[in-house]
Amino acid sequence: MPNSPEILPTVWFCAVAILWIGYLFLEGFDLGVGMLMKLFARNDAERRVLLNTIGPVWDGNEVWLLTAGGATFAAFPRWYASLFSGLYLPLTLALVALIFRAVAFEYRGKIVSERWTRAWDWAIALGSGLAAFCVGAMLALTTTGLPLDANGDRVGGPFAWLNGYAVLGGVAVVAFALVHALAFLALKTGGAVRSRAHAAFRRWMPLGILPLVAWAVAVQLADGKWWSWALTGLAAVSAVGSWALANRGSEGRAFLLLAGFLAAGAAAIFSAVFPVVLPSTLDPAHSLTAMNASSSATTLGLMTVVALIGLPLVLAYQSWTYWVFRSRITVGSIPTAHNVVPAFVTRLVTGRGPADGSTTGA
Repeated sequence: MPNSPEILPTVWFCAVAILWIGYLFLEGFDLGVGMLMKLFARNDAERRVLLNTIGPVWDGNEVWLLTAGGATFAAFPRWYASLFSGLYLPLTLALVALIFRAVAFEYRGKIVSERWTRAWDWAIALGSGLAAFCVGAMLALTTTGLPLDANGDRVGGPFAWLNGYAVLGGVAVVAFALVHALAFLALKTGGAVRSRAHAAFRRWMPLGILPLVAWAVAVQLADGKWWSWALTGLAAVSAVGSWALANRGSEGRAFLLLAGFLAAGAAAIFSAVFPVVLPSTLDPAHSLTAMNASSSATTLGLMTVVALIGLPLVLAYQSWTYWVFRSRITVGSIPTAHNVVPAFVTRLVTGRGPADGSTTGA
């Protein structure tokens, strides 16, 4: 049990871990649906179905990433400084990918043109995949270490972070996001899209979770405690249960158990490395811990009060959003595509359009 000066850093370590788990859960299927725009959807109608499943929620899901980063900055400034400066390249790539993805969501439906929509579809798919890989790589290195010196600065060139663990973490998040998205689509769509998503989830789920399992086991073998091993076992049980329920056609419970697998597995990884928040591969004495990287007790106490007030409101609002948009979406529920920009813009992009320069329906 931590003594009194260690309680608030421990609480905020758990809070940051929960925020990352929430991000991986919500943005996981979100990024996966983006990648499936090119890997799963067969035509424009199906791609529009996929977009509409995440259309009302994707921007809210990304708030969890901002909150996780902001909480790390406020509660553990030394962790934030070492992690984000040491991983500046993958962080920049992730942000650029998320920007292109967000722009693609907004611009894709503005003009009815195969060339136009195809370009934005690739922006969504590639942006989603790159963001998932970079986030996974950064989280993996948070738990396995960077070459840090006594000042917390990374030693080496701009690619000193790129190692086997970074690749494993990146692949783990990409693969999990894909199977998580399939489970989400089986739950959120109807008709042929639902049937194919359900079948694909049953087929690919065991393979899709393997990289994440490998990451968790590698961390347990290096730093595991009895409780982190117990969480790893719980994650395994949840994964088996999710697949079994999917085979029985219970899509909702399969989706929830897959979320349980993620939560238990990620909790196992974070709890195994605690109290270390960023290991140094050069010298364990250079590693950052929740205690030596945290803000003052006053700062953490104020943050705790604000979080206790604000977090329930955020959770309530986001839960309400998912409830409002809970209905299944089918190809038949998608309206006919139409231009929403002036005709001269359409002609500029496509080389054709109404000759009178009028604006088509919004």
